[in-house]
This record gives sequence, structure tokens and C-alpha cells, in this order.
Amino acid sequence: MNITLSHGSGGDATSKLIEEVFRSELHNEYLDRMEDSSVVPGGKRLALTTDSFVVQPLIYDGGDIGRLSVCGTVNDLLMSGAGPKYLTAGFVLEEGLDTELLKRIVHSMAETAQEAGVKIVAGDTKVIGHKGGKDDSPGLIINTAGVGFLDDALNVGAAFIREGDAIILSGNIGDHHAAIMKERLSIRNGNIKSDNAPLNEMVRGLLDGKVKVHAMRDVTRGGLGTVLNEFSRESGSDIYIIEEKLPVSDAVRDFSALLGLDIMYMGNEGKMVCAVAAEDKERAVDIIRSSRYGEGATIIGYAEKRETAGKGKLILKTGIGGERIVGPLYGEGLPRIC
Repeated sequence: MNITLSHGSGGDATSKLIEEVFRSELHNEYLDRMEDSSVVPGGKRLALTTDSFVVQPLIYDGGDIGRLSVCGTVNDLLMSGAGPKYLTAGFVLEEGLDTELLKRIVHSMAETAQEAGVKIVAGDTKVIGHKGGKDDSPGLIINTAGVGFLDDALNVGAAFIREGDAIILSGNIGDHHAAIMKERLSIRNGNIKSDNAPLNEMVRGLLDGKVKVHAMRDVTRGGLGTVLNEFSRESGSDIYIIEEKLPVSDAVRDFSALLGLDIMYMGNEGKMVCAVAAEDKERAVDIIRSSRYGEGATIIGYAEKRETAGKGKLILKTGIGGERIVGPLYGEGLPRIC
């Protein structure tokens, strides 16, 4: 069966689509009530985020748009120090979309939500006409919102970075970016796979271990270079990164060199970078390495505080002993990775 405009009418076809595709995979005690909104337990400080996912292709080596939408939303909440709890999911479906493909994507969302310990408690579907050409397969867009809770005493953000903080990266950079570009270019390389993953275990490990974490950010669009420019700008710190310490797989390094891509701007969907107090840096690395998806964690640099907020720079120490300033990504990163 393919999606038709009647699936977006709100009538019988819509009800059947919701029952057969969404409710069958995402059911829980809140979503099953099928109300216009879900009432869920709360009571602490809230972290709230929203995101939209338009990646093409919908399924790629190592993941799909469903897994990506859950990981991206969960990780955004984690980076504020929150424990993710609830997600909503809105689906914009193009007429002609194969429902078997949609079921596969929704099943992937359900599995990833279970892995991340969150519940999808509300959702929506809309159907639009197919916007592509005759040779383009109908697609879909997923919009999410996420809610998490955090302790009153916890404050994590770039503005809290201090002089001497260690900059730690949780693993190889560029994997997701390379995986999407590989698919778009129809290049076969089984050594390049997306890293899309929820980072609950490593974040909770750091916070439960009382590591002095001052800032965390998942390395997504714009890559490490853009994220660390945000760190330096918001904290007023110069961030020094040691080029030879940057973890990159051989396959991604060769792939990026072949296509002329700068690894500093290649995005991930399962890596984070954090700034921690210097006295906790070795313990932080050990905790991340012992966590799922964090085995490649390494210290890549440090922060040097300046007097003037907003004037910090990202400085790369090169393998030949030089230094160069690395700016944020300008223009559109290719391909669109999420």
C-alpha cells in the first residue's frame, strides 16, 4: 500500500494508518489513550527541545530517519544535563510513500526510543502531494519535540567553561556525514557507517560520577569546528585543539581527502564534545570510554580564558607545529545530514 491524500483527511484512512503503522509500534500508556494531548508526570526543572528531520536517503548504512529523529532529540536534551523522558513525533508524508517503508522507519523509532529510555507520547500525521520529479521517490519529514528533567543545582553550558578546562571528544568525527554523502553519491564502502546513537549512558555516567562538566554539545550540523566556535564565543575563551589528537577513522579520512572535505566541518549524530575541569579530565575519559558508543573518547585540547566575552577563538595546533584559526562553517554543508 502507498500513502494517498485520503490518509491525511482525518477520516477512516487516517485512523487505519495510525492504528496499523504508528500505534502498533509506539504504543505506551500515554499514547494509547489517543487524546489530543498527553498528561505525564513532571515536577522538576524542564528541558524542552524541538527538531525537524529531512535527511535523504531515508535509509542509509547504519541507520535511518526514524533512528536519527529519536537520537537527535534525545541528545539535545542530554547536552543540557537533562534526563530525557518524553517525545512527540509529527510526520509529513508525501503521497505515494510506501507504507512498508514507513513501518520500517517507525519500527526503528520505537527500538531507538526503548534504547534511549524515552516514550513517544503524542504524534500527528499530515499528507501532502508528491513534490519530487517522476524519478524521485516520495519522502517524509519527521518533526519531534522532547522533554527532559534536570536537577535544580545543575548548570551546563558554554558560558560556564573555565580556564584550563579539558576539551574531550567522545569518538571518531565525520562518520554520519560521510555515510550520507556515500549514499548520495552511490559509493559502496562497507567501512563507512552512520554513528547515529543516543548518548544517555555516557552523559549519565559523567553526571552520576560527579565529574565537573561545564559544557556539552553533540557534534551535528556544522561539525566540530562550528560547535567549538560556539564554545569559544559564548565563554569568551580561546579553545586550543591539537590536530593529531582528533580521532578519525581511516575510511572517513580517506573519503574526505578524496572529495576535498574538511573533517572539522563534517557532522556526526552519535558523538559529543564536552569541557570538564582539568582535575577531572582523566576520570571523565575513563567514564566515557566505558560507556556504550564512547570507546574512542580522547582529550583533544583545552580552554584558555580571555577577559572579553564574545572574543574567544578556536585555534588548531597543526601537526607541523603551527597554529591556525578555525572559523565556523559558512554556507551550506553538503549533504544535509539530518
